[in-house]
Amino acid sequence: MGANERISMRVSPEVSFAPANLSVRTTVEAHPDNRWIEIIAESDDFYRSSEMQLDGEHAPRTTIFEFRSLPGGTYQVHAFLKGTHGRQIASSHKQIDVVGESGGLR
Repeated sequence: MGANERISMRVSPEVSFAPANLSVRTTVEAHPDNRWIEIIAESDDFYRSSEMQLDGEHAPRTTIFEFRSLPGGTYQVHAFLKGTHGRQIASSHKQIDVVGESGGLR
């Protein structure tokens, strides 16, 4: 992570065939304000999200989220780090492609 980043994210695979299993690995800088992490994977036709409560500076620095059986499409994957009262502290974004059953992106 860079000096000013509170959250970083790696998504794999970046290109895959449908139905795709996606692994999202986040790394969070330890801080007492860290209360929630939310991961969203969305395309034009599909949306899935997951969140996990964090225990401030005692939370694990690395978390792994799995999204299974994603249909074809171009996905925007977002990681949001939230503090007290659900306030967004930091975010990270990646784009991935899932090739549809017909061999192309939908």
